[in-house]
Amino acid sequence: MNQLKIEIKWAVIFTVVALLWMLLEKLTGLHDTHINLHLYLTNLFAIPAIIVMIKALIDKKNNFYNGKMSYKQGLISGVVLSIFIALLSPLAQWVTTYVITPEYFFNVIEYSVETGYYKTVSEAEAFFNYKNYAIQGAFFSLVMGIVTTTIAMIFIKTKPNH
Repeated sequence: MNQLKIEIKWAVIFTVVALLWMLLEKLTGLHDTHINLHLYLTNLFAIPAIIVMIKALIDKKNNFYNGKMSYKQGLISGVVLSIFIALLSPLAQWVTTYVITPEYFFNVIEYSVETGYYKTVSEAEAFFNYKNYAIQGAFFSLVMGIVTTTIAMIFIKTKPNH
């Protein structure tokens, strides 16, 4: 368990950052007044998400591997971290859906039908709901975490001395 302490810590940090981002979206009106911009601006979360992943990998390198971490070691750490983030994702989505912004699904359903993105309310409801978002969030967290780790480790790994 001590071997996974850093990954668990950073998965919790990632989840808190994600919830703070949702709160920021809510406070800036992206879940109601400016819902027309949500589709575009929500993707900016990639910036803090990547920063947190990189900080986690550097923490693992410096505080577990004493500053010397191979690409493979970092990749394993990043995959484990991504799994923990994916496991916490449904909880974060629950907090978002039922605590931070309970009106979001109603608003986005109404907007998506109004703009013709979906033809009917029932079509929109089939996509915009807690269960669908929880599944998508977990899957997306896992995939993007692994992709981020795969790229970041090119730069974070310890270079061999010649």
